[in-house]
Amino acid sequence: MTTLLRSGQVAQAAGVNQQTLRYYERRGLLEEPERTNGGHRLYPAEAVTALRVIKTAQRLGFSLDEVADLLTAGHHHGRVVDPGLQAQARRKIEEVDQRIHDLEIIKANLQAAVDAGCDDITLCATTDCCPIPFAELTIDETSADA
Repeated sequence: MTTLLRSGQVAQAAGVNQQTLRYYERRGLLEEPERTNGGHRLYPAEAVTALRVIKTAQRLGFSLDEVADLLTAGHHHGRVVDPGLQAQARRKIEEVDQRIHDLEIIKANLQAAVDAGCDDITLCATTDCCPIPFAELTIDETSADA
């Protein structure tokens, strides 16, 4: 006999709140659970694993739409397995590498502002020696287009 868990039990075991559980259900990330005669949701124990997979994928940077694609690709039921995880993981690695690059630029610009002793961002932005890249935004755009 399969053990069925109430929504509170599933949520607690997976480390999410009940609203998250219901939201994932509405989004189709979790299968609609059985219900008692009183209307209480009863989930199979596998729902805990599914929730943990969803949360882990999110922590790895996947959006809920991407998670849905991964879950769909994983439900192959006898067919050739869709290489969805491999392709999406490679794309996500490229996105992470780009974010790391962007963050390194941000860090360098902030460090330059600290090293220059900038205390007033508005005043700094109006000086020629401002190390922060938005200094060029103070140029009149209409004269720059001429």
